[in-house]
Amino acid sequence: MNGICTLGNDYVFDQLVALLNSIDAILGDKTPVCIYPFDEQIQRISQEIAHRPNVFIYDDQDVINRWDKFMLEASPASMNRDKYRIYGGHRRFCAFDAPFDNFIYMDADTLVMNSLDLVFDKLNEYDCVVYDFQFKHPDKVYNVNSSKLFQVFDEERIQKEIFCSGFYASKKGLFPEEQIAKLSSYLKAGEQEILYPTGDQPVLNYMFMRSGIQVYNLAHHLPSNQITGCSVTSNHFQEKDNILYDQDNRLTYIHYIGIPPRVNQAVCAGENIDFPYRDLFLYYRYLHEPQKRPIFKNPPKPYNAPPPSLLTKALKKLHLIN
Repeated sequence: MNGICTLGNDYVFDQLVALLNSIDAILGDKTPVCIYPFDEQIQRISQEIAHRPNVFIYDDQDVINRWDKFMLEASPASMNRDKYRIYGGHRRFCAFDAPFDNFIYMDADTLVMNSLDLVFDKLNEYDCVVYDFQFKHPDKVYNVNSSKLFQVFDEERIQKEIFCSGFYASKKGLFPEEQIAKLSSYLKAGEQEILYPTGDQPVLNYMFMRSGIQVYNLAHHLPSNQITGCSVTSNHFQEKDNILYDQDNRLTYIHYIGIPPRVNQAVCAGENIDFPYRDLFLYYRYLHEPQKRPIFKNPPKPYNAPPPSLLTKALKKLHLIN
């Protein structure tokens, strides 16, 4: 069985609802969706999906605990917990255990923009299919200053196989316990130093590359006149009928990377904060309840504006400025 996987908690509630609604609109409301719990704060999510029979929360605690243990051993963040944190993002790895035979994982801050049939079809040939440009920034996946990096991986693999953990397709059963134990042994033997020191993305890339599993990136293989971007950092996409296009080519998905969940929360609460492709996000967030879409009264402010100074805060508190 094929399905869509994602990861969430109540902190990303608004983003998650937008993703689920985009799946409804583009893929159909019968599409199976599994949510892996980032942590225990999933009360709002649970209430939301009560009326979505195609959506369920993964609850095999034994599997979750096993991946928690692996991440604590694998991530360089565990070596310096004063500086880094082990987040719950790695729980997306549970997809390698259950529930789908073939799955596409999508971060909560993504929206489906097109059929995913091509991605699923490629899983008939490859064990991992991606579509992004993370390979242009290897320093966000590996420690490029480590002398050990190119002893473990050829430079060509670094240039071609790195991918973003926000969207990828793969299969159940690729990482049985014995393979995870083998990877852990490599990391404990010193290879941990080649990983970028935080997050699940470096560990996921390492898992595939160190296991010798070929990563097929559509960005390397599609005809050049058909390739599209996928990130809100690209400001040239054109919107038509609530779908984004790149040079007349329909995007597969859009990733709101870099937009903190607190921004989405504030916007959905009525605060007029502008961010790339905001109207598209709001369309899908309120797809099933457009009457609840916020109406903004104040001028917009950019999401990445610097925080107000202490003087500004004091003047506002005294009602001397707005």
